[in-house]
Amino acid sequence: MAVPRQPRITLRAVADAAGVSTSTASLAFSGKGPVAPETVERVLAAAAELGYAGPDPLASSLRQGRSGVVGVVVEGRLGHAFRDPFAVSVLDGLSQVLDEVPAGMLLIAQPAGDPDRAIAHLGSAALDAVVFSLCGPDTNPAVDHLAARGIPMIGDGAPADPRVVNLSLDNRGAGAEVARLVRDLGHRRVAHLLMPLGPDAVTGPTTLADVDHAVFVDTRDRALGFADVFGPDMPLVQTALPDVEQAALAVRPLLALPEGQRPTAVVAQSDLLALGVVRAAGDLGLRVPQDLSVTGFDGVDLPWFDGVLTTVDQQGEAKGRRLGAMVRALLDDRQPEAAVHPTTLRVGTTTAPPPDASRRPPGSSRAPRLLDGLSAP
Repeated sequence: MAVPRQPRITLRAVADAAGVSTSTASLAFSGKGPVAPETVERVLAAAAELGYAGPDPLASSLRQGRSGVVGVVVEGRLGHAFRDPFAVSVLDGLSQVLDEVPAGMLLIAQPAGDPDRAIAHLGSAALDAVVFSLCGPDTNPAVDHLAARGIPMIGDGAPADPRVVNLSLDNRGAGAEVARLVRDLGHRRVAHLLMPLGPDAVTGPTTLADVDHAVFVDTRDRALGFADVFGPDMPLVQTALPDVEQAALAVRPLLALPEGQRPTAVVAQSDLLALGVVRAAGDLGLRVPQDLSVTGFDGVDLPWFDGVLTTVDQQGEAKGRRLGAMVRALLDDRQPEAAVHPTTLRVGTTTAPPPDASRRPPGSSRAPRLLDGLSAP
Protein backbone atom coordinates (compact mmCIF):
# COMPACT_ATOMS: atom_id res chain seq x y z
CA MET A 1 0.00 0.00 0.00
CA ALA A 2 1.38 3.41 -0.96
CA VAL A 3 2.23 5.72 1.90
CA PRO A 4 0.45 9.10 1.54
CA ARG A 5 2.87 11.93 0.87
CA GLN A 6 3.03 14.34 3.78
CA PRO A 7 2.47 18.01 2.91
CA ARG A 8 5.48 20.27 3.37
CA ILE A 9 5.29 22.46 6.47
CA THR A 10 5.49 26.09 5.37
CA LEU A 11 7.15 29.08 6.99
CA ARG A 12 3.73 30.66 7.23
CA ALA A 13 2.49 27.80 9.43
CA VAL A 14 5.49 28.27 11.72
CA ALA A 15 4.86 32.03 11.92
CA ASP A 16 1.19 31.46 12.80
CA ALA A 17 2.16 28.97 15.50
CA ALA A 18 4.69 31.40 16.97
CA GLY A 19 2.31 34.36 16.76
CA VAL A 20 4.54 36.45 14.50
CA SER A 21 4.46 37.61 10.90
CA THR A 22 5.96 35.52 8.11
CA SER A 23 8.67 38.15 7.53
CA THR A 24 9.65 38.06 11.21
CA ALA A 25 9.86 34.26 11.10
CA SER A 26 12.05 34.48 8.00
CA LEU A 27 14.40 36.93 9.72
CA ALA A 28 14.56 34.65 12.74
CA PHE A 29 15.76 31.78 10.58
CA SER A 30 18.24 33.85 8.58
CA GLY A 31 19.80 35.50 11.64
CA LYS A 32 20.22 38.67 9.58
CA GLY A 33 17.49 40.88 11.02
CA PRO A 34 16.70 42.84 14.20
CA VAL A 35 14.62 40.19 15.95
CA ALA A 36 14.54 39.90 19.73
CA PRO A 37 16.22 36.75 21.10
CA GLU A 38 13.00 35.61 22.81
CA THR A 39 11.14 35.91 19.50
CA VAL A 40 13.80 33.85 17.75
CA GLU A 41 13.45 31.20 20.48
CA ARG A 42 9.65 31.13 20.03
CA VAL A 43 9.95 30.74 16.24
CA LEU A 44 12.52 27.95 16.50
CA ALA A 45 10.43 26.14 19.12
CA ALA A 46 7.35 26.31 16.87
CA ALA A 47 9.42 25.03 13.94
CA ALA A 48 10.69 22.08 15.99
CA GLU A 49 7.19 21.20 17.15
CA LEU A 50 5.79 21.29 13.60
CA GLY A 51 8.79 19.49 12.07
CA TYR A 52 9.75 22.43 9.88
CA ALA A 53 13.17 21.85 8.27
CA GLY A 54 13.82 25.43 7.17
CA PRO A 55 13.08 27.65 4.18
CA ASP A 56 12.68 25.93 0.80
CA PRO A 57 16.13 26.35 -0.83
CA LEU A 58 14.65 26.24 -4.34
CA ALA A 59 12.17 29.02 -3.55
CA SER A 60 14.95 31.04 -1.94
CA SER A 61 17.23 30.58 -4.94
CA LEU A 62 14.49 31.60 -7.36
CA ARG A 63 13.90 34.80 -5.38
CA GLN A 64 17.62 35.54 -5.59
CA GLY A 65 17.73 34.65 -9.29
CA ARG A 66 20.29 31.88 -8.65
CA SER A 67 20.07 28.13 -8.12
CA GLY A 68 23.59 27.63 -6.79
CA VAL A 69 24.11 24.78 -9.28
CA VAL A 70 26.39 24.61 -12.32
CA GLY A 71 25.69 21.90 -14.88
CA VAL A 72 28.68 20.00 -16.27
CA VAL A 73 28.03 18.14 -19.52
CA VAL A 74 30.27 15.10 -19.92
CA GLU A 75 30.67 13.53 -23.36
CA GLY A 76 29.81 9.82 -23.30
CA ARG A 77 29.05 7.77 -20.20
CA LEU A 78 29.80 9.16 -16.74
CA GLY A 79 31.46 5.88 -15.78
CA HIS A 80 34.03 6.24 -18.54
CA ALA A 81 34.81 9.82 -17.48
CA PHE A 82 35.54 8.65 -13.94
CA ARG A 83 37.95 6.01 -15.27
CA ASP A 84 39.87 8.57 -17.33
CA PRO A 85 42.47 10.22 -15.04
CA PHE A 86 42.64 13.32 -17.24
CA ALA A 87 38.87 13.85 -17.13
CA VAL A 88 38.96 13.40 -13.36
CA SER A 89 41.75 15.98 -13.01
CA VAL A 90 39.75 18.56 -14.99
CA LEU A 91 36.63 17.93 -12.90
CA ASP A 92 38.75 18.15 -9.74
CA GLY A 93 40.10 21.57 -10.67
CA LEU A 94 36.64 22.80 -11.68
CA SER A 95 35.08 21.60 -8.43
CA GLN A 96 37.77 23.35 -6.38
CA VAL A 97 36.72 26.74 -7.74
CA LEU A 98 33.00 25.99 -7.55
CA ASP A 99 33.47 25.09 -3.88
CA GLU A 100 34.93 28.55 -3.37
CA VAL A 101 32.01 30.31 -5.12
CA PRO A 102 30.17 28.38 -3.53
CA ALA A 103 28.15 26.40 -6.07
CA GLY A 104 27.21 22.77 -6.57
CA MET A 105 28.16 20.74 -9.64
CA LEU A 106 25.58 18.61 -11.48
CA LEU A 107 27.14 16.07 -13.86
CA ILE A 108 25.06 15.32 -16.96
CA ALA A 109 26.06 12.58 -19.38
CA GLN A 110 25.65 13.22 -23.10
CA PRO A 111 25.94 9.96 -25.07
CA ALA A 112 27.95 10.50 -28.23
CA GLY A 113 25.41 8.69 -30.39
CA ASP A 114 22.36 10.35 -28.81
CA PRO A 115 23.27 13.92 -27.79
CA ASP A 116 19.62 15.00 -27.54
CA ARG A 117 19.17 12.77 -24.49
CA ALA A 118 21.05 15.25 -22.31
CA ILE A 119 18.51 18.00 -23.10
CA ALA A 120 15.83 16.28 -21.00
CA HIS A 121 18.14 16.30 -17.97
CA LEU A 122 19.21 19.89 -18.60
CA GLY A 123 15.58 20.96 -19.00
CA SER A 124 14.58 19.59 -15.59
CA ALA A 125 17.35 21.38 -13.67
CA ALA A 126 17.61 24.96 -12.43
CA LEU A 127 21.14 25.94 -13.50
CA ASP A 128 23.20 29.11 -13.18
CA ALA A 129 25.65 28.10 -15.92
CA VAL A 130 26.75 25.06 -17.92
CA VAL A 131 30.25 23.79 -18.66
CA PHE A 132 31.01 21.45 -21.56
CA SER A 133 33.93 19.92 -19.70
CA LEU A 134 35.63 17.70 -22.29
CA CYS A 135 36.25 18.64 -25.89
CA GLY A 136 33.47 17.10 -27.99
CA PRO A 137 31.85 17.84 -31.34
CA ASP A 138 31.82 21.29 -32.93
CA THR A 139 28.01 21.36 -32.86
CA ASN A 140 25.83 20.38 -29.91
CA PRO A 141 22.01 20.47 -29.80
CA ALA A 142 22.12 21.42 -26.13
CA VAL A 143 23.45 24.87 -27.03
CA ASP A 144 20.17 26.03 -28.60
CA HIS A 145 18.21 24.75 -25.61
CA LEU A 146 20.45 26.48 -23.06
CA ALA A 147 20.65 29.72 -25.05
CA ALA A 148 16.85 29.87 -25.25
CA ARG A 149 16.74 29.66 -21.44
CA GLY A 150 19.38 32.36 -21.10
CA ILE A 151 21.88 30.03 -19.37
CA PRO A 152 25.51 31.08 -20.03
CA MET A 153 27.90 28.42 -21.31
CA ILE A 154 31.62 27.67 -21.01
CA GLY A 155 33.34 25.11 -23.26
CA ASP A 156 36.57 23.15 -23.14
CA GLY A 157 37.32 23.83 -26.80
CA ALA A 158 33.84 22.86 -28.02
CA PRO A 159 31.08 23.42 -29.05
CA ALA A 160 32.33 25.96 -31.58
CA ASP A 161 29.49 28.44 -31.16
CA PRO A 162 29.62 32.20 -30.51
CA ARG A 163 27.23 31.68 -27.58
CA VAL A 164 29.81 29.46 -25.84
CA VAL A 165 32.95 30.99 -24.31
CA ASN A 166 35.71 28.44 -24.95
CA LEU A 167 38.94 27.62 -23.19
CA SER A 168 40.59 25.98 -26.18
CA LEU A 169 43.74 23.97 -26.73
CA ASP A 170 46.08 24.14 -29.72
CA ASN A 171 45.65 20.42 -30.38
CA ARG A 172 47.14 20.63 -33.85
CA GLY A 173 50.19 22.54 -32.71
CA ALA A 174 50.76 20.24 -29.73
CA GLY A 175 50.29 17.17 -31.91
CA ALA A 176 52.89 18.47 -34.33
CA GLU A 177 55.30 19.29 -31.50
CA VAL A 178 55.38 15.76 -30.11
CA ALA A 179 55.59 14.34 -33.64
CA ARG A 180 58.64 16.53 -34.34
CA LEU A 181 60.31 15.18 -31.21
CA VAL A 182 59.89 11.64 -32.54
CA ARG A 183 61.09 12.64 -36.02
CA ASP A 184 64.14 14.45 -34.63
CA LEU A 185 65.12 11.31 -32.72
CA GLY A 186 65.48 9.66 -36.12
CA HIS A 187 62.23 7.69 -36.42
CA ARG A 188 60.88 7.23 -39.96
CA ARG A 189 58.46 4.31 -39.50
CA VAL A 190 55.92 5.90 -37.19
CA ALA A 191 52.26 5.07 -36.51
CA HIS A 192 49.60 7.34 -35.05
CA LEU A 193 47.03 5.95 -32.60
CA LEU A 194 43.82 8.00 -32.54
CA MET A 195 41.00 8.47 -30.10
CA PRO A 196 37.54 7.89 -31.70
CA LEU A 197 36.82 10.08 -34.73
CA GLY A 198 33.08 9.94 -34.03
CA PRO A 199 30.36 8.15 -32.05
CA ASP A 200 30.35 5.15 -34.40
CA ALA A 201 34.12 4.61 -34.33
CA VAL A 202 35.46 1.10 -34.93
CA THR A 203 38.87 0.01 -33.71
CA GLY A 204 41.17 -0.40 -36.70
CA PRO A 205 42.98 1.42 -39.53
CA THR A 206 41.62 4.73 -40.77
CA THR A 207 42.59 7.38 -43.32
CA LEU A 208 43.38 11.07 -43.45
CA ALA A 209 40.16 11.57 -45.45
CA ASP A 210 38.22 10.15 -42.47
CA VAL A 211 40.17 12.45 -40.17
CA ASP A 212 39.07 15.48 -42.21
CA HIS A 213 35.43 14.55 -41.50
CA ALA A 214 35.89 13.68 -37.83
CA VAL A 215 33.10 14.59 -35.40
CA PHE A 216 35.43 15.04 -32.44
CA VAL A 217 37.64 18.06 -33.02
CA ASP A 218 40.46 17.15 -30.62
CA THR A 219 40.94 13.79 -32.37
CA ARG A 220 40.93 15.51 -35.76
CA ASP A 221 43.36 18.27 -34.86
CA ARG A 222 45.91 16.02 -33.12
CA ALA A 223 45.91 13.75 -36.17
CA LEU A 224 46.38 16.71 -38.50
CA GLY A 225 49.31 17.88 -36.38
CA PHE A 226 50.89 14.43 -36.77
CA ALA A 227 50.29 14.53 -40.54
CA ASP A 228 51.86 18.00 -40.74
CA VAL A 229 55.14 16.40 -39.65
CA PHE A 230 55.04 12.89 -41.12
CA GLY A 231 52.81 13.37 -44.16
CA PRO A 232 49.74 11.42 -45.30
CA ASP A 233 51.33 7.98 -45.81
CA MET A 234 51.99 6.96 -42.21
CA PRO A 235 49.51 4.44 -40.70
CA LEU A 236 46.61 5.88 -38.74
CA VAL A 237 44.67 3.60 -36.39
CA GLN A 238 41.66 4.69 -34.35
CA THR A 239 40.16 3.18 -31.22
CA ALA A 240 36.46 2.61 -30.56
CA LEU A 241 37.00 3.78 -26.97
CA PRO A 242 39.93 5.85 -25.69
CA ASP A 243 41.11 3.28 -23.15
CA VAL A 244 44.04 0.95 -22.53
CA GLU A 245 42.32 -2.22 -23.75
CA GLN A 246 41.19 -0.79 -27.09
CA ALA A 247 44.60 0.78 -27.65
CA ALA A 248 46.36 -2.55 -27.16
CA LEU A 249 43.90 -4.23 -29.52
CA ALA A 250 44.30 -1.52 -32.18
CA VAL A 251 48.09 -1.43 -32.24
CA ARG A 252 48.87 -5.14 -31.92
CA PRO A 253 48.70 -5.89 -35.71
CA LEU A 254 51.27 -3.14 -36.32
CA LEU A 255 53.68 -4.33 -33.66
CA ALA A 256 53.38 -7.97 -34.78
CA LEU A 257 54.87 -7.16 -38.21
CA PRO A 258 58.44 -8.28 -39.00
CA GLU A 259 61.20 -6.15 -37.54
CA GLY A 260 61.99 -4.29 -40.75
CA GLN A 261 58.32 -3.38 -41.34
CA ARG A 262 56.84 -2.59 -37.95
CA PRO A 263 56.88 0.97 -36.59
CA THR A 264 59.79 2.03 -34.44
CA ALA A 265 57.55 4.62 -32.72
CA VAL A 266 53.86 5.12 -31.96
CA VAL A 267 52.46 8.59 -31.30
CA ALA A 268 49.27 8.12 -29.26
CA GLN A 269 46.58 10.75 -28.74
CA SER A 270 46.23 10.20 -24.99
CA ASP A 271 48.23 8.80 -22.10
CA LEU A 272 45.77 5.92 -21.68
CA LEU A 273 46.24 4.98 -25.33
CA ALA A 274 50.01 5.18 -24.89
CA LEU A 275 49.82 2.75 -21.97
CA GLY A 276 47.85 0.38 -24.21
CA VAL A 277 50.71 0.53 -26.71
CA VAL A 278 53.23 -0.21 -23.95
CA ARG A 279 51.12 -3.19 -22.85
CA ALA A 280 50.86 -4.59 -26.40
CA ALA A 281 54.60 -4.13 -26.92
CA GLY A 282 55.37 -6.04 -23.72
CA ASP A 283 53.03 -8.86 -24.72
CA LEU A 284 54.99 -9.21 -27.97
CA GLY A 285 58.38 -9.11 -26.29
CA LEU A 286 59.26 -5.58 -27.43
CA ARG A 287 61.11 -3.23 -25.10
CA VAL A 288 60.18 0.43 -24.61
CA PRO A 289 62.08 2.51 -25.67
CA GLN A 290 64.86 0.22 -26.96
CA ASP A 291 62.66 -1.45 -29.59
CA LEU A 292 59.72 0.95 -29.67
CA SER A 293 59.30 4.60 -28.68
CA VAL A 294 55.88 5.64 -27.35
CA THR A 295 54.38 9.08 -26.70
CA GLY A 296 51.11 10.16 -25.14
CA PHE A 297 49.01 13.28 -24.67
CA ASP A 298 47.51 14.73 -21.43
CA GLY A 299 50.23 14.60 -18.76
CA VAL A 300 48.29 12.68 -16.10
CA ASP A 301 49.80 11.00 -13.05
CA LEU A 302 50.42 7.31 -13.75
CA PRO A 303 51.60 5.88 -10.40
CA TRP A 304 51.10 2.30 -11.62
CA PHE A 305 53.40 2.81 -14.64
CA ASP A 306 57.06 1.91 -14.10
CA GLY A 307 58.54 4.73 -16.12
CA VAL A 308 57.92 8.33 -17.17
CA LEU A 309 55.79 8.72 -20.27
CA THR A 310 56.90 11.20 -22.93
CA THR A 311 53.75 13.25 -23.40
CA VAL A 312 52.05 16.58 -24.01
CA ASP A 313 51.13 17.90 -20.58
CA GLN A 314 47.95 19.98 -20.67
CA GLN A 315 47.78 20.35 -16.85
CA GLY A 316 44.27 19.03 -16.31
CA GLU A 317 43.72 20.33 -12.78
CA ALA A 318 44.91 23.83 -13.70
CA LYS A 319 42.70 23.68 -16.78
CA GLY A 320 39.70 22.78 -14.62
CA ARG A 321 40.43 25.65 -12.24
CA ARG A 322 40.63 28.00 -15.20
CA LEU A 323 37.23 26.80 -16.43
CA GLY A 324 35.94 27.38 -12.90
CA ALA A 325 37.31 30.94 -12.90
CA MET A 326 35.42 31.60 -16.14
CA VAL A 327 32.23 30.29 -14.51
CA ARG A 328 32.82 32.48 -11.47
CA ALA A 329 33.12 35.51 -13.74
CA LEU A 330 29.74 34.68 -15.28
CA LEU A 331 28.15 34.34 -11.84
CA ASP A 332 29.60 37.74 -10.90
CA ASP A 333 27.96 39.23 -14.01
CA ARG A 334 31.32 39.61 -15.75
CA GLN A 335 31.94 38.33 -19.27
CA PRO A 336 34.99 36.05 -19.46
CA GLU A 337 37.12 36.08 -22.59
CA ALA A 338 37.83 33.07 -24.77
CA ALA A 339 41.38 31.82 -24.29
CA VAL A 340 43.87 29.14 -25.31
CA HIS A 341 45.22 26.91 -22.54
CA PRO A 342 48.98 26.24 -22.75
CA THR A 343 50.62 22.83 -23.10
CA THR A 344 54.14 21.62 -22.33
CA LEU A 345 56.08 18.83 -24.03
CA ARG A 346 57.42 16.54 -21.30
CA VAL A 347 60.19 14.15 -22.34
CA GLY A 348 60.27 10.94 -20.31
CA THR A 349 61.78 7.49 -20.52
CA THR A 350 59.57 6.05 -23.27
CA THR A 351 61.34 7.65 -26.24
CA ALA A 352 64.80 7.07 -27.73
CA PRO A 353 66.43 6.89 -31.18
CA PRO A 354 65.21 3.94 -33.28
CA PRO A 355 67.07 0.64 -32.91
CA ASP A 356 68.30 0.80 -36.53
CA ALA A 357 69.49 4.43 -36.36
CA SER A 358 73.15 3.45 -36.40
CA ARG A 359 72.63 1.36 -39.56
CA ARG A 360 70.81 4.05 -41.57
CA PRO A 361 72.87 5.54 -44.43
CA PRO A 362 73.70 9.25 -44.04
CA GLY A 363 70.99 11.50 -45.45
CA SER A 364 68.31 8.80 -45.63
CA SER A 365 65.52 10.85 -44.12
CA ARG A 366 62.73 9.85 -46.48
CA ALA A 367 59.84 8.17 -44.65
CA PRO A 368 58.99 4.81 -46.27
CA ARG A 369 55.39 3.85 -46.89
CA LEU A 370 54.14 1.41 -44.24
CA LEU A 371 51.64 -1.36 -43.97
CA ASP A 372 50.34 -1.74 -47.49
CA GLY A 373 48.71 -4.92 -46.26
CA LEU A 374 46.74 -3.12 -43.54
CA SER A 375 44.16 -1.05 -45.34
CA ALA A 376 41.37 0.99 -43.81
CA PRO A 377 37.91 -0.57 -44.05
